[in-house]
Amino acid sequence: MRILGVIAAIAALSSGSFAADKNTLLNVSYDVAREFYEKYNALFIEDYKKKTGRTIKVNQSHAGSTKQARAVVDGLEADVVTMNQTTDVDFVAERGRNLMSKDWRKKFPHNASPYTSTMAIMVRKGNPKGIKDWDDLAKPGISVVIPNPKTAGNGRYSYLAMWAFAKEKFGGDEAQIKKLLTGIFKNVPVLDTGGRGATTTFVLRGIGDALLTFEAEIHTTIQEAGADKFEIVYPSQSVEAEMPIAIVERVVDRHGTRELATDYLNFLYSEPAQELIAKHFYRPRLEAVAQKHADRFGKLKLVKVDEAFGSWGNAQKVHFSDGGTFDQIFAARNK
Repeated sequence: MRILGVIAAIAALSSGSFAADKNTLLNVSYDVAREFYEKYNALFIEDYKKKTGRTIKVNQSHAGSTKQARAVVDGLEADVVTMNQTTDVDFVAERGRNLMSKDWRKKFPHNASPYTSTMAIMVRKGNPKGIKDWDDLAKPGISVVIPNPKTAGNGRYSYLAMWAFAKEKFGGDEAQIKKLLTGIFKNVPVLDTGGRGATTTFVLRGIGDALLTFEAEIHTTIQEAGADKFEIVYPSQSVEAEMPIAIVERVVDRHGTRELATDYLNFLYSEPAQELIAKHFYRPRLEAVAQKHADRFGKLKLVKVDEAFGSWGNAQKVHFSDGGTFDQIFAARNK
C-alpha cells in the first residue's frame, strides 16, 4: 500500500540536494500530494519524451505546505512550487528576495490552480460515534485529529470550514463560533505538523475518532488501507480548496529550466493530466472530465475562502498570525 508504505518517510529535501541541470526539475509540494505527483511526473516525462525527444527527470520534495514555502524562501532550490493554498505561494513571492513575481496567479489558467479539493471527515468503519457534521466534533467523548493550522494548509482549510459552518449556524455570533471551535479543539489530542503526519496518527497509531483532511487524502487512504476499516463523512458544507502552482523564476533562470518548468505546469491542464487528477480524487478543472467523474466526489455546499473571509490574506492575518483567533481558541481549550 503506497500511502502506508511511505507515510512516515522524511519528505523535505535539504537545499542543494540537486545540482543545476537543464533537464531536471525540482517540484516542491505539500505532503499529501506525494502519490499524485509520482504518477503525474511519469505521465509528463513520457509525453515530453514523445514530443521533444528529450529525457528529463523530475525530483519531488513534500512536507506541510507552509513548511515547504519557508524552505524555498530559505534556499531550497525549487524550480516549481505546487502548494495547497495561495498564501504559501504569496509568502514565497513576498519574502523570497525576488524569487518570483507577485502576479504569479496570472501565469496559468484558473488563477494558477489546475485542480481543487475540499475538506471532509474520515471516521472508522461504521462511524461508531455517529459523526455527521462539524458540530458533532465538539461532543464529549469524540477524539479529533487535525494537522496544525499554523503549519499545514489542510489544517487551515479545516479550521476555516468549521468557522464558516459555525458562522452560518450561529448567525455570525462570534462568541458562539469561538465556543464551538474551542469545544472541537478541546477534543484534539495532538496537532501534527502536516497532513500526512495526521493520517499516520489516525491510521497507523489508531488515535482519534475523526480525521480532518482533504477529500482526496481520505479516499486514497480508504482505497489503500481498506474500505472495511474507514469511511468518509461529508459535512453539510465545507470550503473549496484551490491548489496553486507557480514557477520560481529566479531559480529556473539560474538553472536554465524556465521552458521545461512552464511545460511541466501547463501539462497539468491537459486532458490526460486532468484524468489522472480525477483518479486521485482531486476535482478537475476541465468540465468534461469533471462531469465524467462526478460520482467520485461528494455533494455538499462549497464556500470560497475569499468570499467567506474577505481574502486569504485577511484570513491569514485574523486567524493564523501569532496571537490570532486560532491561537486564542487553542489556548482557551485548556481553561
